[in-house]
Amino acid sequence: MKLNFRLILFIAAILFGVGFSAPSLLQLDKGAKITLGLDLQGGLNMLLGVKTEEALASRLKSVAASVKHFTDRNDILIDELSATPEYVRFTLLDADDAKAMEEMLAKIDGLSMAKEGERYSLSFGEEAVLALKNKAIEQAIETIRNRLDQFGLAEPTVAKQGEDKILVELPGIKTVEEEQRARALISRAAKLELMAVDEERAMRVYQMNPAEAAQYGDLILDDAERGEVKHLVRQIPILDGGMLTDASVGFNQNNEPIINFSLNSEGAQIFGDFTGKNVGKRLAVVLDGKVMSDPVINERIGGGAGQISGRYTVSSANDLAIALRSGALLAPIELLEKRSVGPSLGAESIQASLIALVGGFVLVMAFMIVYYRAAGVIANIALVVNLFLILAVMALFGATLTLPGMAGIVLTVGMAVDANVIISERIRELLHQGASIHKAIEEGYANAMSAIIDANITTLIAAVVLYVYGSGAVKGFAITISIGILASMLTAILGTHGIYEMLESKIQKSKNIAFWFGVRKGA
Repeated sequence: MKLNFRLILFIAAILFGVGFSAPSLLQLDKGAKITLGLDLQGGLNMLLGVKTEEALASRLKSVAASVKHFTDRNDILIDELSATPEYVRFTLLDADDAKAMEEMLAKIDGLSMAKEGERYSLSFGEEAVLALKNKAIEQAIETIRNRLDQFGLAEPTVAKQGEDKILVELPGIKTVEEEQRARALISRAAKLELMAVDEERAMRVYQMNPAEAAQYGDLILDDAERGEVKHLVRQIPILDGGMLTDASVGFNQNNEPIINFSLNSEGAQIFGDFTGKNVGKRLAVVLDGKVMSDPVINERIGGGAGQISGRYTVSSANDLAIALRSGALLAPIELLEKRSVGPSLGAESIQASLIALVGGFVLVMAFMIVYYRAAGVIANIALVVNLFLILAVMALFGATLTLPGMAGIVLTVGMAVDANVIISERIRELLHQGASIHKAIEEGYANAMSAIIDANITTLIAAVVLYVYGSGAVKGFAITISIGILASMLTAILGTHGIYEMLESKIQKSKNIAFWFGVRKGA
């Protein structure tokens, strides 16, 4: 017996497979492990709808804020600035400022401008509205994914379904409290706005209705902590969460959780300019349409930093900071469908899949030994190593194992042994024709190679197509099949060939062809 390069590669594959699959199989604390999917460990499946029509109203409100800041900063006088779900309107008081105003508006992508005298009406065209709605869906997917990643959930699935729906799968959600917290984090708009309080009419807020407030360009907002308290704020925000760069949990002098936030350079400039011009007045910190606080501005606030205070627990403050960091949703989210998969169902799925895997594995191994004798044992060694390699690669890349993925492993067992069957049959044919052991092994592998490669490449192409165009469980199936095919090429072609090369002299000396290949020389 002698070592050869094929056998050395096979031994390296064994060490790699066993080493990287051990943390998953033995559930060790250290090392990369395979994550179980929703159908195996239980969790939450939700179908969400995106109210894309509200993204337009939000965008127009942002345009109005940009107009206000530009005019304030450049001492351009305007009147009757208002934002509706379809338009932003204002009147320019000095026609000499029209050129500067229109140059600024031209920089806003997709914005249409209509002008009647000095009265401006701003809106978005059909193409811009469609693009904005598509962006709202894409942004919602990305925002939800970022929030769930920071939430600490393992391998959440967030994918577009249909034209305006989002599929969310959360493995590992097992309690009602975890479910409620995850749903709140997903659906929370986390829309931060800094708005000026209408000091002139603030005392009349309880005698006003929303329509009357709108006549003055105001909004009536509820207090976040005291439901009976109302606030009268200017409709157009000073700035919004789009200028937020970071949010983190801190503690005030009473050791109560607060959220510290910071703004980008543009936001810091707007914030500084506004506070500098409005010392002695109040600034409302508004989150998702409710006033968190309305502190008095004592001095110009530079640096672009602020705080949000309220009756938070550490957990709720952390969730709010995550929502703010990941960005506000351009359009609200609504829950359309919800399905909970209990851990008991996942355990039953695992048990049934393991029975199928082990049962199929044992039957295939028994057949190989009975029919091919020692060659069957060698093929079975390659089969075991193939399984270890699949688990090792999945663990190394942090792949998620789903029920279809386990079905893929079961299928891979049959596919992996198929290559060894082809090779063994080619060797047996050559031995039947009277070829020597060395010639039968070498030509057997050479003759079997084209059939094995053709079959595996076509299956691999199909798996790649499934992965590219599939979603969720289909991707899990495609991943395990792909890894299994590549692993079987290594174990069946290189590994078993290396073992035969090592044992070649022993096979020749034994002259017991039936023992080694299940056929007698010349039979």
